[in-house]
Amino acid sequence: MASAKNQNSPAAARRAKLDEARRKERARERRSRIITITAAVVVVAGLVAGGGYLMSAADDKDKADEQARTSPVTGEKSWDDLTQDHVETPVDYPMNPPVGGNHNPVWMNCDADVYTEAIPKENAVHSLEHGAVWVTYNDKAEDADVKALSERVSKTPYSLMSPVADQKDPLMLSAWGKQLTVKSATDARVAQFFTKYVQGAQTPEPGAACSGGVAK
Repeated sequence: MASAKNQNSPAAARRAKLDEARRKERARERRSRIITITAAVVVVAGLVAGGGYLMSAADDKDKADEQARTSPVTGEKSWDDLTQDHVETPVDYPMNPPVGGNHNPVWMNCDADVYTEAIPKENAVHSLEHGAVWVTYNDKAEDADVKALSERVSKTPYSLMSPVADQKDPLMLSAWGKQLTVKSATDARVAQFFTKYVQGAQTPEPGAACSGGVAK
């Protein structure tokens, strides 16, 4: 009888409630740990997947850039054996815009510079010698194309842009010894031309400055 009374005593009831509370607390802690571990696994998996995606995207871009650099640009014109003397006088170039030849001793600033007025061709050719891409247009070019190309140039070191009123085509891209005519800024060859020729293998003086020259 004494044992039964002890089991039903207030002290025994309190111990039973305390044991039940502790059991529930341990259960909550286990659930909390499970949730935390599960969340951590999900986060790590996400980071791994995200990192894998970023690495894959970077690899894809590298492969695309390499293909652009090694593949010929469809429709481009090329000139070899261009002279590189510095001269103070105007030069009569055989192509317009010029893609090389004798040029002014000072280059045109080509650090993502967009000029809205004509620039001296002799200075621009010096910029090409330093590995710049020169985008030019005449008054037949569509405003949307001029805007899109100017935005590309303004984000690209070693490039410059200016109007050339007497060029034969509305939109043209030039590098040292290379020239391309496009009908639209959305032409895929625009991106390839930039990738291939901004500080590309054709550059006579790679790494030479594109700032500190003539600014208009």
